Amino acid sequence: MSAPTAAAGTAGEIVLMSDPRVAAVPVRDCGERLVDVREGGALLVDVREQAGPEAAFALLRKGVLRRLLRADELLPRGLRLLFVEGYRPPSLQRHYFEEYAEQLRALHPQWPAAEIHAATSRYVSPPDIAPHSAGAAVDVTLADAEGRELDLGTRMNADPEESEGACYTDADNISAEARAHRTVLGAALTGAGLVNYPTEWWHWSYGDRYWALASGAPSALYGPSVR
Repeated sequence: MSAPTAAAGTAGEIVLMSDPRVAAVPVRDCGERLVDVREGGALLVDVREQAGPEAAFALLRKGVLRRLLRADELLPRGLRLLFVEGYRPPSLQRHYFEEYAEQLRALHPQWPAAEIHAATSRYVSPPDIAPHSAGAAVDVTLADAEGRELDLGTRMNADPEESEGACYTDADNISAEARAHRTVLGAALTGAGLVNYPTEWWHWSYGDRYWALASGAPSALYGPSVR
């Protein structure tokens, strides 16, 4: 196994977070504040992530939350978005990145540092450009009207090794039901203006560098935030 690479301009190309084109996107932070998605109770929040009133996971930029609520409205009757994680402090993002990079180094000691860096970015964004640390990204899935999580092919946050690539949004090694659920989720979130990171079906963002590159925006609206 080797880290995925693709030539620029190739049809169906997956641009990884480590791609220099992502880092090259300028940031013109609009100064929008982080808000707690639990306020008002309009969004279904995964109770497994609850860690107290000051928990960072529940924070998002105001404009991202507005679009997330719009996506919830776009879902078919009987379905809900299930919010799992939003903001991630830069220190925590760095810890996750280094932890997964170390796992890959142990699995593939022959890989050069650049290949480890690229492969790590399939699953954890490099800390300096991470959408979660800008309050611009959300990890989200689908639930039924009673709040029960639906099958989307893998558990959320399953890495490429564990899932044999099924974590990729367009993976073909998942059931027809899971594929249908991913299609519904994607239609609602895309319709609300968010973009997906194609190696993680659950990761969507708005206003960050990756969003800007994917959507053709001249700059990112949100840069890293330390609250």
